[in-house]
Amino acid sequence: MSRHVAVIGGGWAGLAAAVHAVERGHSVHVFEASRHWGGRARRLVLQPDASPPLTLDNGQHILIGAYTATLGLMRQVGVSLESVLFPMPMDLRFADGTGLFTPSWASRWPALLDTLGAVICARGWSWSDRWSFIRAARQWQTQAFQCQPSASVASLCQDMRPRVMEDLIEPLCVAALNTPAHQASGQVFLRVLHDALLGPGCPPWRPSQLLIPQADLGQLFPDAAVDWLQTRHTTLHLGQRVTALTRHDRGWRIRTPLGEQAFDHVVLATHPAGAMQLVSRLAEPSADAWVSTVRPLAHEAIATVYMEGHLPNGWPGAYPMLALRSRHPGEPAQFVFNRQTWHRGHDRPSPSNRPVMSFVASACRLDKTALESAVCDQARQQLGIQSPRIIKTVVEKQATFVCSPGLQRPSMHVAEALTAAGDYLDSPYPATLEAAVRSGLEAARLV
Repeated sequence: MSRHVAVIGGGWAGLAAAVHAVERGHSVHVFEASRHWGGRARRLVLQPDASPPLTLDNGQHILIGAYTATLGLMRQVGVSLESVLFPMPMDLRFADGTGLFTPSWASRWPALLDTLGAVICARGWSWSDRWSFIRAARQWQTQAFQCQPSASVASLCQDMRPRVMEDLIEPLCVAALNTPAHQASGQVFLRVLHDALLGPGCPPWRPSQLLIPQADLGQLFPDAAVDWLQTRHTTLHLGQRVTALTRHDRGWRIRTPLGEQAFDHVVLATHPAGAMQLVSRLAEPSADAWVSTVRPLAHEAIATVYMEGHLPNGWPGAYPMLALRSRHPGEPAQFVFNRQTWHRGHDRPSPSNRPVMSFVASACRLDKTALESAVCDQARQQLGIQSPRIIKTVVEKQATFVCSPGLQRPSMHVAEALTAAGDYLDSPYPATLEAAVRSGLEAARLV
């Protein structure tokens, strides 16, 4: 039966819900309070009048081949994945060449054997380091990548050598879960590893392949999703904030500054605080219970520092992403990306010695001034950058929830005909684009 559906929020979860609801034959209205689509993963235009305009993102994101829901949805709305994503093998090397990487001869080996090849070839690791990782990974596999809900990533890896923790586990944990290893859920971390190592992947890519955006985040999905929805006569309300929800028969009435409309079903795809603000005003027991699970969620920030600077010897990596040493608060960034144009078929990036780079500091707790100073020091010391110049710093203060052990996450069900969508909801995944898209697709299925 076709339903009249409202989706509140035009981020990746909301747009995924809208696309799937339309695909299922429903009449859909999408309400987005801001003046842009994409939510926390969107285009950021700094100099719109320049030729060409300077276009960045509100945060550096990457995808992996295991993001089957996200990549499938991008294809569905007409995105050519091969033209917007640069695939690279799992390569977490630092600028000095040390660290874990998948050698070319192991890149087509069966799952886990390719990881074994990467561990054997890890530069700077002793055989004791390698064995400590292999022993732990073998135990995780034997336990079907399951652990006690109370286990943290640090406790899960307590027998690993310090070099493995510093080079691999800690940066991987904070990048995937945006939570330090001693605070992060071991079970969620194991699920990420399982899907990245043993998941199906999205052909032609293996699940562990890193997919680096070659276009801004608007081109990656939101633009195409909006076009797809418009051609199917979906009503899109950009710049319209929903100020209230009230029960209407078995459905809901939505209030905006422009008036009220009635709907059979509502999908709440805003950030947790926005959803809680609307739901807390409802006089329904299930809504009160839902709010009680959202309120305790703590959040972590992610900062992206965009910088240009002179590299006397060019970009030191074979791929656009490099790991950074992040051993103390004075080294806040874990990864750096070369945002210059990459040419398919070449092993190295564009030869510019003054590229635009993005430094990503997950679980960032520094203020902006201290962050920029520390990242400039990292750029000088670890990459050899001369005359670094900050272009823009973006700090998403509530980028993700703190993914702690045993965390009770909110359900998608809020009340009758009222469903939530977002990466913070109950799921085996951390707060990622894949979690957001999966929740949006599931919310549409529940209409």
